[in-house]
Amino acid sequence: MTKLSVNINKIATLRNSRGGNVPNVIQVAKDVQKFGAQGVTIHPRPDERHIRYQDAYDLKPVVTTEYNIEGNPIDSFLEMVLEIQPTQVTLVPDAVDAITSNAGWDTITHKDFLVEIISECKRNNIRTSIFVDPELKMVEGAFHTGTDRIELYTEEFAKQYALGNKQAVRPYVDCAVLAHQLGIGVNAGHDLSLDNIRYFKEQVPHLLEVSIGHALICEALYEGLESVIATYLQKLR
Repeated sequence: MTKLSVNINKIATLRNSRGGNVPNVIQVAKDVQKFGAQGVTIHPRPDERHIRYQDAYDLKPVVTTEYNIEGNPIDSFLEMVLEIQPTQVTLVPDAVDAITSNAGWDTITHKDFLVEIISECKRNNIRTSIFVDPELKMVEGAFHTGTDRIELYTEEFAKQYALGNKQAVRPYVDCAVLAHQLGIGVNAGHDLSLDNIRYFKEQVPHLLEVSIGHALICEALYEGLESVIATYLQKLR
């Protein structure tokens, strides 16, 4: 079964819009795990417009499943990750002003940088994953960085699937096969939803984990958080 890690950034966005502590990020992290999610994902950004760095520390003792922290490995982010030592760090090449993640790493151009960061994380017993576009050369480049896993950037699949183009999954299949052959674990995320997750899971082999936030929280507004998580878990079996 592919694991579901729930990204709770949107909960923090809602909290921050009014100040105070409603909805409570810590309680939601506890709840998604109680409802069956096998992990909690956060993606703090330098401006802390949703998840704050303090949230990352506060969540550490309550995440009893897998704790995945995503972000661009600037100095402050890396310092935080090394102190918290989550289960997994997912390295994402975000621009400072990016609304959301919009590209994977060029694992060839940035090989030396990634090797340095990944080596430091692995020395601290943190599993590493790097965000990559579904391109074979980037998967091969990821292998040379020493990363434990890749996270396939699935926005293009989601966009094309919504238009009826199911063949858009093909590059992801090819990349997952190559990654597995190279001994790299395969994660995926970005715009996966209840509409497309079952097809993606059925088509893409060796899929260890998906990280889903925006769609899951939007769906939960109508169907409830517990119900939506249960539906994801069913589709990921």
